[in-house]
Amino acid sequence: MKQTEKSSISEKEVPKHKNALAEKYEKEDKEKHQKEVDGYERLKTKETTKLPQPTGWRLLVLPFKMPEKTKGGLLLGADTLERQQVASTCGLVLSMGPYCYDKKKFPEGPWCKKGDWVIFARYAGSRLPIDGGEVRLLNDDEVLATIDKPEDILHTF
Repeated sequence: MKQTEKSSISEKEVPKHKNALAEKYEKEDKEKHQKEVDGYERLKTKETTKLPQPTGWRLLVLPFKMPEKTKGGLLLGADTLERQQVASTCGLVLSMGPYCYDKKKFPEGPWCKKGDWVIFARYAGSRLPIDGGEVRLLNDDEVLATIDKPEDILHTF
């Protein structure tokens, strides 16, 4: 009986562990994510007139921007970020060519639409540099899947 009393007393005396900077990092990550979402929204509206318009069966896709900081708070170098961007497999459909997902080739209907997040092969499409990053021109049959939120998948290269 004395052992159970000792163990219950020792459990009460141990303070709960709290990471000192965890809340700060979570807040910074949320703010940064909101800025990225706002940037995607901006690109989906007025900025798209400056971008090239896809022709034929092509899609214009904005690749998902990888986080610049690891969960542990380490900042990634510019070369690493560039390699991650090139190897990105997820992007936002900005516009579609007039022959995308035509009825003859895709009788079941289109695989995606403007504003969808899509998954594509690692080095698929043509890369076009723009101010602040790049866009890709993909063929309509290079889309592998759609996803609701790109944060739901692990982005590594």
